[in-house]
Amino acid sequence: MTLPSTPSFRLDGRRALVAGASSGIGAACAVALGEAGAEVTLAARSADKLNALAAEMAAAGMSVKTLCVDVSDVEATEAAVAANGPFDVLVNSAGTARHSPATETSDTDFDAVSNLNIKGAYFLTRAVAKGLIAAGKQGSLINISSQMAHVGGIDRAVYSATKHAVEGFTKSMAIEWGAHGIRVNTICPTFIRTALTASTFANPERRKWIEGKIKLGRVGEVTDIMGGVVYLASDASALVTGTSLLIDGGWTAE
Repeated sequence: MTLPSTPSFRLDGRRALVAGASSGIGAACAVALGEAGAEVTLAARSADKLNALAAEMAAAGMSVKTLCVDVSDVEATEAAVAANGPFDVLVNSAGTARHSPATETSDTDFDAVSNLNIKGAYFLTRAVAKGLIAAGKQGSLINISSQMAHVGGIDRAVYSATKHAVEGFTKSMAIEWGAHGIRVNTICPTFIRTALTASTFANPERRKWIEGKIKLGRVGEVTDIMGGVVYLASDASALVTGTSLLIDGGWTAE
């Protein structure tokens, strides 16, 4: 027999846009794609943080550019993507959270989280897809969602609602753009140790709750996301679209 050949995880010759790349999960995803051979455009609001990361990546031999953009500004984001694309890969890690009991949620907090996590993510994904369709290219679009897109959580009604919405438009976009060879998926992490989650982990009661829910017995690190993003960006996942990659240590298994 002729042995099958494993599809490549390499991304040489592909252009990747990583939004929310200045820190945490976004920065780790950018490094993972750069290590796999992609030319990575780092996008975020903070030029200083982007330039610092870009310098480190370039020193490690990666191909990297920077793009200052606020994903919640739809018009500016669409213009930036059109001017700098098309991009073969999108990783949207731009997001925010304002946690509170549901009875205490303010409309200001609701709007702030929704505008970035839903509206910003929706139109960024659309912008990259439009560039691919116009160029007649295939691509892989990845939204960083959350395990909270599949369950609920204490003080996380708004955040969970926005991530459930991301799962919904991801599936619909995957259906619409499949004929163009454009795949759309999400990565759904558990609690990952970053600067943004430091206050949560500093609360002994919350940390105990988190560690009790994660079946593998430890919280996540940004390195836990890196293999998954390369998989979804590469030909190794060529038949994967409209679905979620749960990197949650078994949180949602029950």
